Amino acid sequence: MRRLMLLRHAKTETDAPSGRDQDRRLDERGHKDAAQIGDWIAAHPPFPDAVLVSHAVRARQTWDIAWQTMKDRVAAPQVEVLPELYGADPAQILESVRTATVPADPKRLLLIAHNPGMHEAALMLMGGGDSAGAKALAHNLPTSGLAIFDFDVKDWSHVAYRRGKLVLFVSPKLLRSG
Repeated sequence: MRRLMLLRHAKTETDAPSGRDQDRRLDERGHKDAAQIGDWIAAHPPFPDAVLVSHAVRARQTWDIAWQTMKDRVAAPQVEVLPELYGADPAQILESVRTATVPADPKRLLLIAHNPGMHEAALMLMGGGDSAGAKALAHNLPTSGLAIFDFDVKDWSHVAYRRGKLVLFVSPKLLRSG
């Protein structure tokens, strides 16, 4: 069994001072939401063994803030920053998952990247599971949205579209309204 957690980066400023999209930083709400989703992850094991993060500033900040809220409660995962996750389409996201090796053969993987690729990948990976979560996820993977999938496979190379069981879809907005 493998668990994949897809987390979209938190809410960002509209424009970066540099003018480059990959330099956009989290805004005030993004800081709060990243901390809230980190707190939620720490309180709902199992925790990821490995984390793959886009090199964009907003994705790295999302991880850093989330990690600060959970670091005293969970074991430290291996973290790898992958430039190819910036602007990745579902095929690239799937390839990153299939080749995840940091640490050697992680059982639970958290991936932090961007829409539209993350939302499209989540929809393409889903082959059943939580129907209420699937309905909410069908519309959007919002900032700080987290989709959790289980795959009944021996290793990551066997993860495929329509094979994931959606365990849960959660976001700060859903947590506030729930």
